[in-house]
Amino acid sequence: MCRIAGAPPRSLLPLLLLAALQQAPIKATCEGILCKTGFPEDVYNAVISRSLDEGQPLLNGVGGEMESADAILTWPLSSHGCLAAAAPSWPVGFRSCDEKRKIQFESSAPADFRVHDDGVVYAARSFQLSVEPTEFVVYAQDKETQQQWQVVVKLSSEPAFTEHSVKDQKKIEEIVFPRQQHKHSSHLQRQKRDWVIPPINLPENSRGPFPQELVRIRSDRDKSLSLRYSVTGPGADQPPTGIFIINPISGQLSVTKPLDREQIASFHLRAHAVDVNGNQVENPIDIVINVIDMNDNRPEFLHQVWNGTVPEGSKPGTYVMTVTAIDADDPNALNGMLRYRILSQAPSTPSPNMFTINNETGDIITVAAGLDREKVQQYTLIIQATDMEGNPTYGLSNTATAVITVTDVNDNPPEFTAMTFYGEVPENRVDVIVTNLTITDKDQPHTPAWNAMYRMTGGDPTGRFTILTDPNSNDGLVTVVKPIDFETNRMFVLTVAAENQVPLAKGIQHPPQSTATVSITIIDVNESPYFVPNPKLIRQEEGLLAGNVLTTFTAQDPDRFMQQTALRYSKLSDPANWLKIDPISGQITTIAVLDRESQYVENNMYNATFLASDNGIPPMSGTGTLQIYLLDINDNAPQVHPQEATTCETLQPNATNITATDRDIDPNAGPFAFELPETPPSIKRNWTIIRISGDHAQLSLRIRFLEAGIYDVPIIITDSGNPPKSSTSILKVKVCQCDINGDCTDVDRIVGAGLGTGAIIAILLCIIILLILVLMFVVWMKRRDKERQAKQLLIDPEDDVRDNILKYDEEGGGEEDQDYDLSQLQQPDTIEPDAIKPVGIRRLDERPIHAEPQYPVRSAAPHPGDIGDFINEGLKAADNDPTAPPYDSLLVFDYEGSGSTAGSLSSLNSSSSGGEQDYDYLNDWGPRFKKLADMYGGGDD
Repeated sequence: MCRIAGAPPRSLLPLLLLAALQQAPIKATCEGILCKTGFPEDVYNAVISRSLDEGQPLLNGVGGEMESADAILTWPLSSHGCLAAAAPSWPVGFRSCDEKRKIQFESSAPADFRVHDDGVVYAARSFQLSVEPTEFVVYAQDKETQQQWQVVVKLSSEPAFTEHSVKDQKKIEEIVFPRQQHKHSSHLQRQKRDWVIPPINLPENSRGPFPQELVRIRSDRDKSLSLRYSVTGPGADQPPTGIFIINPISGQLSVTKPLDREQIASFHLRAHAVDVNGNQVENPIDIVINVIDMNDNRPEFLHQVWNGTVPEGSKPGTYVMTVTAIDADDPNALNGMLRYRILSQAPSTPSPNMFTINNETGDIITVAAGLDREKVQQYTLIIQATDMEGNPTYGLSNTATAVITVTDVNDNPPEFTAMTFYGEVPENRVDVIVTNLTITDKDQPHTPAWNAMYRMTGGDPTGRFTILTDPNSNDGLVTVVKPIDFETNRMFVLTVAAENQVPLAKGIQHPPQSTATVSITIIDVNESPYFVPNPKLIRQEEGLLAGNVLTTFTAQDPDRFMQQTALRYSKLSDPANWLKIDPISGQITTIAVLDRESQYVENNMYNATFLASDNGIPPMSGTGTLQIYLLDINDNAPQVHPQEATTCETLQPNATNITATDRDIDPNAGPFAFELPETPPSIKRNWTIIRISGDHAQLSLRIRFLEAGIYDVPIIITDSGNPPKSSTSILKVKVCQCDINGDCTDVDRIVGAGLGTGAIIAILLCIIILLILVLMFVVWMKRRDKERQAKQLLIDPEDDVRDNILKYDEEGGGEEDQDYDLSQLQQPDTIEPDAIKPVGIRRLDERPIHAEPQYPVRSAAPHPGDIGDFINEGLKAADNDPTAPPYDSLLVFDYEGSGSTAGSLSSLNSSSSGGEQDYDYLNDWGPRFKKLADMYGGGDD
C-alpha cells in the first residue's frame, strides 16, 4: 500500500505546492460532497523566513494553517479522505465550482505582498519581517459577476533552530513499496488494489540549496532486511544523467540542480529495492516528477516587422493582417497565455484609433472610416504581446512593428489640364506626334487606377489620327497615321476623352472620364509633281525611224496655292537610248529606230522613265514611266537550226531533222516553207528535203551512196509574213560510215571532220607548249651537268692532296735558294756512272737501282666512289717499291765540304752581334712582326 508519512492536519488539506494549480487539477469523485465556491477557511497561518526578497514566492497555498514555500509535498484532501474535489483548486485554497469562472486576486497590502492571478503570494519588495505576526487580506473577485470573497493571511517569522525543530523539519514524505502477495497454507490471500502514486510537482528555476530533498522511498521489509535503494530512468542513470540522486541506505530522493520546464517538462523514474546480494525485494514503483512552469520567458514575435495592406476607403471591420507571437512557457497555463494590444499608431490622422487588434488571435482590423491613400499612404503600429493573459503588473511583454500600407483604388478620375489643345503638322507626313495631351490623376502612379486610355469621340471620320499613351508621363500622344493633303483639309478639330484602365470605385461622385478639344492645323509644303497617267502605255510598230513624235507625257503640280513657274521635264532612264523629251512641253520623240527584237525589250514592252521638276523651296520632282508596246513587223528572215548535222553515206537510214527559227512572232513567223536551191545542180541531185510540220523539216540523201565527208547544203526557208521574208541557210552535213543501227563507225574521220578551226588551233597550241616544256627541261638538265663538271675542274687533280701522293726527288732552300747549285747536295757517288761500281758493292744508304714502280695515276675527274680504291692501290705500290726511303739501314752522312756561305748558327745566341744588327726594318713588315720589332729594334732599351 502507498502511505504518506507526516501528512498535515485536516486544516491544511486544501493547500497546494507553489504554482501547483498551473498543472491540470486533480479530479476525484466523492459521493455526497457538494461544491461551494470560495475560500474553505477564513484565516490562513504560515511561518516563513524573516528575510524576504522582491519577487520571492512566499506561500504554497492558503488554508487553516499556512505552509511556507519550503514545504516538501502536500495533497489536498477532503474531510472524508478523498482527493481534491472535481472543481478546480487555487493555490490560495480558493475553490471554484465553474471551470470557466475567471477569478482575480488582490492584496490589501500591495506595497509588501501581491498575489498572482494563479493565486501565488509573493513579496512585492525586499524587506525584513517584524518579530510580531504580519496580517493582510487576500481578495478574490469574479471578473464577470463581480462577486467577491476574502481571507485573512497571518505570517510569522521562523523561530531559532533547535534540535527538535530540525528533527521536525527533516520529516518529509515517504513512499512505501506496496506489499507483495504471500501464500498462507493452501490458499492465496487477496491483496488490496495498489494506489496510484500521485506525481511530484517541482517548480522550475529553484534557487536551492542543492541537493534538494524531494521524497523518501521505503520498504516495510527494511526492518528485517538490509536493503539498498536506487532509481532508474531519464534524469537518473539515463541522459540527462545526474539530475536526480537517491541515498541507497535511507532511500532519500533528491534533485541536484535547477530544472527547466522548457527543456524537459516531466521525468518518469522507477524506484528499486534490493537486498545486499542484489536480489529484488520489492516490485519497482513508478515516480513521476512534473516540472511546474514559472513565468521565465517573454513572448517572442515571429517577425519583428509585419507588413500588411488595406485598400483605401475600406469600411470599419475590414481585416488587415494577423500578427503572431509565441511564448516558451506552458501554453495551458497563465504563463503562456498571450494577449495583444496596440500601443501606438503613426500617423494619428484622421483618427488615432484607425485600427484595433483581437487580443487573443492577433487579427488587426479597421475600426474607423476615412482611409485615404492620397492623404496617408502608410500607418505604423506598435503591437505589444503580454503573457499572464495580458496582466500589465505580472506579465512579461514584448513589442513588434506592424506596417500597414494603404493601397490605391480608382477613386480619382483623370482630368485634362486644359480644355483645348493645339498642334500643327506638315501635310503628307505620317507617324508624327502633333501634340501632347496632359492630364492629372491623384491615384498612385503606374497603377491601373492611374494609367490613362485616350480615345477620339469626334472630328476624325477617316481615321487619320490616333492617340497613344506615354507609359512614363501618362500623356496622350496625338499621332498622324495617314497622310493629309493641305489642298483638301487645312484644319482638324478633334474631341478626345480620357479614362483609367479600371473603372472608378463604387460610390465616387466624379464622372468616369474627362473630355477636351484638340485643334490641329495642316501646314502647306512643296509637293512633288506627278504624271498623269503613271505609267502611260502606248502602242507602236517597231521599225519607227528617228525623228518621229511618239506622244506627249506631262505632269501636274499639286501645289495650287503656291506661286511657281512651269514644270521642266528630263529623261531619267532610257536603256536603248531611243527617246528624247522636250523640257517644256513634255513631247517625246524618237532618236533611233525602234526594234522589238532588242535586248532591252521584254514581252514586247519597252520602259522609259522621265522626270518632272518644279522650282519650289525646296525643289521637288516626280517620275513617270512610259511603256511602249512594240508591234511586230516582218523584219527578220528565218534561220535553220541546228547548223550542223550528221548522216550516213548510204541511203538508209540517212534522215536528218532540222528546225526553222524566226525572231519575229506570229503572224510573221511560221509556218515555214523549206526548199533546196536550183544551183548548184548537185544539191538537188544528192539531197532531198520534206517538211514534216510548220517549223520542222527532214533532210535525207537522194542517191544510194555518198562518199564520207563534210558537205555544205543550202536550204531556202520562207516565213508566213506579209510580204513573206526568206533566207538561205547553210547546213553543214557530215557524212560517215554507219552500222546497222545508224551510228557512225568511222571515228577517226568523224573526229577529224568534226573538229572545227578553233579546236584544231587549240590542239596545235597545246602540242607546241608541250614541246617547249620538254625542250626547256632538256636544256636545264644539260646546264646542270655542266655546272657540276665546272665545279670539279676548279680543283687541279695534281693539287688534290686527298686523291694524290706527291713525290719530291730533291729539296731546295726556298725562294732565296734558287741560285744555289743543287748538285752539290747530291751524293758524290751518284755522279759516277753505275757501270763503274762493281756489282753488289753499294753503300747501305744508297738508293737501290731498280726500275721505277708504276704508281697509279688518277683520272682528271674521278668519281668520289673510287677514292678508297685509289689510296689502296697507291699504298700497295709504295710497299713494293725498293727505292723508296728509308732503305732499312743506318744512314751515314758524308763530309759535305767546307766554305759554306751560310753563317754560323751560333750567331743566334751571340749578344755581341745582336747589338750591331739593325732590326728597324721589322717595323715595315706588318703587324705580325711588330713583337719582334719591339724586342730587337728598340735600341739599347
